[in-house]
This record gives sequence, structure tokens and C-alpha cells, in this order.
Amino acid sequence: MTSLLAGSSFAPMPTVRELVSAIRQRPGIDAAVVTGRDGLMIVGDALPHVDLDDLAARVPPLLATAEDVAPGTRIAVIEHGSGYALVLWLGADAALLVLAQPTATLAPLVEELRRYRERIADLV
Repeated sequence: MTSLLAGSSFAPMPTVRELVSAIRQRPGIDAAVVTGRDGLMIVGDALPHVDLDDLAARVPPLLATAEDVAPGTRIAVIEHGSGYALVLWLGADAALLVLAQPTATLAPLVEELRRYRERIADLV
């Protein structure tokens, strides 16, 4: 499986759209969306049945709740009835939300997102 940001020099740096597309192409990933803290979608890629604007609008309450429960949270994985929601804080103004099926292998994705969080934030 290729890295989200290939190579140690991160060159060529992908665009945020390319990054979201690469995440979405992983097995078991239904959606990936970058949203502003206001809940407006910046860029997203999803299966046809997923409403990206609705998904983006749900991010601010998730961020607020996680911050209330665990101040300083940078990444959260939420298990729900039909899989997982992974939320990555991208600084003060944006976040990445990934929806995954229960069969998705999340550990490598979570590790890459954790490792490259600052680089990803720079893309937004």
C-alpha cells in the first residue's frame, strides 16, 4: 500500500484533492472530506450514496464534543452502527473526516494521518 505522502522529501507534494482521492481509494473507505471548522466542505470524495455536504456539516459538533471530552485531541476514531468515522484536526480552521466500513483496515491509515498531520494541514 502506498503512502499518502510518498517519499521522505514529500515531493511532489499532492494537492488536497489528490490526497482525499487517495484516501477514498483505499479498500473499505466510503468517504473522505476536508471541511472548514464552520462545517462547509472544502473538498470531498465519496461513494454515490454519501451526501458530502451533510457529512461536512456534522464535523463541527464532533470536533466540539471530542474537545470537551479530551482536550487536545488531534485524531479520533468513532465506532458507529455501520462502521467507523475517523476525524483528524488540521489546525484551527479545518478537519478531515473519513467514513470507513467495519471491514476496513484502519491502523495503517491512522498511523499515516498521525505522522503527516502537519503536512496535510499545509495542503488545505
